[in-house]
This record gives sequence, structure tokens and C-alpha cells, in this order.
Amino acid sequence: MLKAMQLHISPSLRHVTVLPAKGFKEFIKVKVGSKRLSYRMVFYCLLFLTFLLRFVFVLTAIDTIDGERKCSTLGCLGKKIGPTILGKRLESTVPEVIYQVLEEPSMQNEIKTRPESPQTLDEFITEMKGGRPDAKTFAVKLKAMVTQLEERTRTAKIQEYLYRHVASSSIPKQLHCLSLKLAHEHSTNSHARLQLPSPELVPTLVDNSYFHFVLASDNILAASVVASSLMQNFLRPEKIVLHIITDRKTYAPMQAWFSLHPLTPAIIEVKGLHHFDWFTKGKVPVLEAMEKDQKARSQFRGGSSAIVANRTEKPKIIAAKLQALSPKYNSLMNHIRIHLPELFPSVNKVVFLDDDIVVQTDLSPLWDIDMNGKVNGAVETCRGEDKYVMSKRFKSYLNFSHPLIAKYFDPSECAWAYGMNIFDLKAWRNTNISQTYYYWLQQNLKSDLSLWQLGTLPPGLIAFHGHVHTIDPFWHMLGLGYQDNTTVAEAQSAGVIHFNGRAKPWLDIAFPQLRPLWTKYVNFSDKLIKSCHIRAS
Repeated sequence: MLKAMQLHISPSLRHVTVLPAKGFKEFIKVKVGSKRLSYRMVFYCLLFLTFLLRFVFVLTAIDTIDGERKCSTLGCLGKKIGPTILGKRLESTVPEVIYQVLEEPSMQNEIKTRPESPQTLDEFITEMKGGRPDAKTFAVKLKAMVTQLEERTRTAKIQEYLYRHVASSSIPKQLHCLSLKLAHEHSTNSHARLQLPSPELVPTLVDNSYFHFVLASDNILAASVVASSLMQNFLRPEKIVLHIITDRKTYAPMQAWFSLHPLTPAIIEVKGLHHFDWFTKGKVPVLEAMEKDQKARSQFRGGSSAIVANRTEKPKIIAAKLQALSPKYNSLMNHIRIHLPELFPSVNKVVFLDDDIVVQTDLSPLWDIDMNGKVNGAVETCRGEDKYVMSKRFKSYLNFSHPLIAKYFDPSECAWAYGMNIFDLKAWRNTNISQTYYYWLQQNLKSDLSLWQLGTLPPGLIAFHGHVHTIDPFWHMLGLGYQDNTTVAEAQSAGVIHFNGRAKPWLDIAFPQLRPLWTKYVNFSDKLIKSCHIRAS
């Protein structure tokens, strides 16, 4: 192709003209800056032409494959790029009837009564090759196959969400067994009813020279993992005071476990909510809100069967509604953190831990963090390499289509996480955080749960607004309970890992590669653990 071209240089050395071999009049002019022609310029011109001719060859080949009539190289080039240069749209080679068929809405009854469609792309291609259908028949069969596969995928996805909801909301029989056996120990074994802590250590419970941690849980095995991982990684475990708060039904088994499995030299306190005088007398706003919230959820959302039966909503919306029915979102253990100043009136600073975390480092440096007068030290969840987990802002939790939310908050404001938080109780007592929390709970109930749908984090974002001090993400890695993108190496590099989500490490639906980070703190040789058939995998 290059040999067929003619190269002419003007006498003034200002133009280089490239002509086709047969005297074709169109030409390409290259202006030269100086009177002296550079060999490098000639080389670049030839290099450009080589690229251009290859491009023309590719376009010609595509035309041939498409079955169009043969055309010259330059003719094909003009046909391809000419309309683009002139601003005209190229005509589509797809028959219009295909678009008409694909754009027609599909009715649910048509999908159910439609004959069996090909299940795979290979089956579809085989059927099309054998029948040689026209364009309309091709489009009808293609649409039928894709629609049926889409419907089956949707059904399978919803079933997966439903099974996960059931699995995560139920108490595994092994954990139920452990609770029953510990309750029996508490009633028959005096060693399972020890005062925690022992009388001589009671003064440490209000001593601010110790490191105070708070854990609210009704899950005995989970609480034991948090306590063990905290103590084993602490440089001065004798300075730990761990306050474990539980409900009335779990108090006896929880006390029995930590009486029979002391974590000396750490100091462990186990208390039931019924042991706090202020909590049993008069009206407690959060309890009233929880009762109303429970009634409202059952009234406006229905059960899981009603949610799954909805044929119009997307699977992710259905998953969110199923998650809203989870018992933990209406659990007092989940709301108890808002009462920390009343629960511990003599303590100045605590670190609050959820029961689905694992401590992997010494947490004493948390007490050296300057909170700058803020109340809540937390990890932000809008910045980080993992965009799936660390992309949460206020709009992720609050309904900004509601005028009350839109009036007071910024949808792009960065959210933060519960699970591992430093609370300056001394600073908290000088604020109206708790009252703000109660107020917005009531507003959400009055609006038929339209301000937010689930959890204690949304009202927490509102109540602690302006009172949050951001801490390093090292102290709190999230998302290990709802996605498995985090590698084991990445999880091991964090100070605290959080299995937030449905795939809790004590459930069969836990991610198998991440579960060992939790099970390493369970003593599977313990007789109670063995008798309830609790295993590492």
C-alpha cells in the first residue's frame, strides 16, 4: 500500500504532498516550520500514514464481516468517518422490529404461561441456528429467555435473603444449649455464683486510674470472645475493668460463665439491667420508644412473608426490610449505650465494645487520645480503600426526602460507626445528647418510621451530631459480617475487627476464611463447649 503512494516536496520546502498512485487529486499537506526539510518530519509522516492505513483496513474488514457490499479502502473510510465529521448519526444495522419487541412491557402472567425457553446461551444459539428464524422471532425468543432467567434470579436472590434473615435472627441450638447448661450450673454449683468482682476489688469499679470497658450483650459465647481477646492483647491486663451488662434472663448464665472462667488478673463485673435502680423505677424514655417502635414495625411492615411476597420491589429493598425485622434492632442491648452516663455516674471515660468484635491489639493507647472536648471517639465510614464498606454518609441512613431531616442535616456529611467507641462521660454529662436521642426517637415514631428505618445508628448520628472526634481507622475495621472482600491479612492488621452484618462468626453462615479470627479465642476443649457441640467449623 505504501509503495503505491507518491511523495512531492514543494520548491519552497514549505509543503510535503502525498498523492495516491493513480493521480487521485486529494492530498495531505504537511507544513514545515523551516525552509530546510527534516528527515525526521518525513519519517513521522510515513509513520502516521502507516497507522492510518491499518485503521482503514480494520474498518474495511468489519464491513466485509457485516456482509455489506465491497468498497474501496478510501471509500470505506469515508463511509465510516464521514457522517461523524458532518455531525450525522450512522444508521443502525439492527432491524427496528427487534427494538419494538424488546421495548414491549412483559406481564407476569405471560412469563408464567410462556413455553419453556432456552436455559443457557449455548441452547439459545443452537435453537437459532437450527430454526433460522426471522428478526421478530429471534427477538421474541431472546426476550423470553432473558425475562425468565431474570425472574428466576430475582426469586433465588430473595430466597437467599430470607434464609439469611432466618439464620441470623434465630438462636443456634448450640448457644441455647450453653445457656441452659450454665443456668443449671448457676442453680446447683456455688462456684458458678461467685460475686463478680470479689468484694476487695469492688472499689476499682469507680476508680478512674483503671481502663474501663463496657460490653452489653445477651450472647454468652460472644461476650467471652470479646473479654478473652481484650485481655490477651492488653499490655497491662491487671488494669482492665470490664463491665458486662446483660438482661434478666441471661444474667445467671453470664455470671456462671465468668465465675467458672475467670480472666485473672483482669477485673470483670457482671450486672443485669434489673440491678440498676434508676432503670426499674419510673419511666425510661428509650423503653417507651422501643415498645412503640415494635408495635409500629409489626403494623406497617408486616411479617417476613408479606415482605417476600412483594413482586414489584427490588431484592435489595426486600433485604433491607427483612433486616429491619431483625430482633437486634429492637433490643435493649442495642440501645443501652445512650444511658452510659446514668449507668456509670462516677466513671469519666469508657470504651464501649459490641459483642461481635474481636480485639487484636493493646487498647490502652485509646486513653491517650485527645478528644478536644468531644464526647464520642469513632471511626468515620466515608473514607477508605474499601468503597463497599467505607462509603457511608448521612444519606445512607437518614431519609432526606423528609423535610424534617432535610432541614437540619447535610446528606453528604460523613457517617461514623458504632462497635468500638471512646465515650468521654464527663463531657457527655454537660450536653443534651441523651435528650436529643429521645426526641428524635419520638419524631420517627410520629412519622410512621419515615425518618429512618432500622437500627440505633441513625438516631445516634443525630444525637452525637457535633460531638464526634474522628479516630484512626486502625482501631476499628468494619464489614466482616456482610462482605468477604476483606482478606485475612488485611483483617489481621487492624486493632479491632467488627463482624457487623448477618454473617456473625458464631453462625453457620459466617465467612469461612474470616471465622478463624474469632474462633481462635474460643477454648473448644472446655467441657461445656464440648458438651454443646460447639466446634471451630
